[in-house]
Amino acid sequence: MIRGNLDMYALLLPGLAFLLLFKYTPMYGILIAFQDFNIFGGIGGSDWVGLAQFEKLIHSSDFMNVLINTLVISLYKIVILFPIPVLIALLLNEVKRMFFKRTIQTVIYLPHFLSWVIISGSFITILSPAGGLVNEIIRSFGGHPVSFLTDNQFFRSVIVFTAGWKETGWNAIVFIAAIAGIEQEQYEAAAIDGAGRIRQMISITLPGILPTVVLMFILRIGSLLEAGTEQILTMYNPLVYQTGDVIGTYVYRLGLGQQDYSFSTAVGLFNSVVGFVLVLSGNMLSRKFLNRSIW
Repeated sequence: MIRGNLDMYALLLPGLAFLLLFKYTPMYGILIAFQDFNIFGGIGGSDWVGLAQFEKLIHSSDFMNVLINTLVISLYKIVILFPIPVLIALLLNEVKRMFFKRTIQTVIYLPHFLSWVIISGSFITILSPAGGLVNEIIRSFGGHPVSFLTDNQFFRSVIVFTAGWKETGWNAIVFIAAIAGIEQEQYEAAAIDGAGRIRQMISITLPGILPTVVLMFILRIGSLLEAGTEQILTMYNPLVYQTGDVIGTYVYRLGLGQQDYSFSTAVGLFNSVVGFVLVLSGNMLSRKFLNRSIW
């Protein structure tokens, strides 16, 4: 079997090499989480401390605040942002003029290709209390300027809004593709039976994309502790650490800022293990209640 398909197996080699080099080889660095890592001694020359870093993590008040921030921001993004791409896909499916439909699709997914550095810089300018567009509008209605990015009361809302603005259109493509895979004969049969557009959407389109929705939801649950490190890192500041500091930014500040490599690795390992457990749990619940599984 293998000898007869050597050319096909050869095509796997670049992908396998990539996984081995950039995914599995760096896992050797996990050992740092169980050491008092010395950058000059390296992994082989550092003292072993067992689970001391994880005990420090559990008893750290800063980490508990960071964990709460991560969960709150991620849950906001799931509850508010996850249904929107599904709704957009359903609405675009009802648009019959292809030019208008494709134009809307292009416009809403273009922000995905902008880096967070560009987006953060744009929103910092737009939301600036000194001449920003939003605050100028607030002033025109007689209000007082709001410092959105330095106020703990508003920072999380800004994070969720900007994440939705950037990724909603791109995420909708997955559901649009799933809708395109539904057999058109089902709609024709429903129309003959007298079903209107809304009834067809409820009875045909939604059940047709349910496996994709479940898959994307399980994957999203698996990244519950990934609240958007790159996004927050480019937008936050010490004034909003109380509500904006998440696990990813916490690891960055400790690892590179304070050079506490062992503790930051322990935090990252904790994040990965919890994410893995969440994916498995989501898959089990999906299999139990929806009779669907991602593997």
